[in-house]
Amino acid sequence: MKVSNIINDNGNRVANQFLITHKGATYFQSYFSQIVMWKDGKTYLDGYYWNYSHTTAKYRRVVLSEGIDQTRQKIKSGEYVLTNLNGDN
Repeated sequence: MKVSNIINDNGNRVANQFLITHKGATYFQSYFSQIVMWKDGKTYLDGYYWNYSHTTAKYRRVVLSEGIDQTRQKIKSGEYVLTNLNGDN
C-alpha cells in the first residue's frame, strides 16, 4: 500500500487529502472517506461522499481535473459509476 498527500499549487502537502494505491486500485481519500476510486480503467465515485463538503469538492476537482458540471455529466452518461466506497453509507 502506498499513501501520499495531495500536493497543492505551492508544492506543499495538503493535510487530510490523500492518494492511496492498493491492490491494483488508486483512491482519493478526503479525511476518513474514500471519494474516488480508479480501477481497471474505470472511475468510481462514492455515491454519498463524492460531493459531501466544500473541501471534498475542492480536492475532487483537483484530482479529476474538472469542474462539478463535467463530473455530473460523466455520472449521468455512465462514464463515472456511483457506488459505495466506504461501507458505512
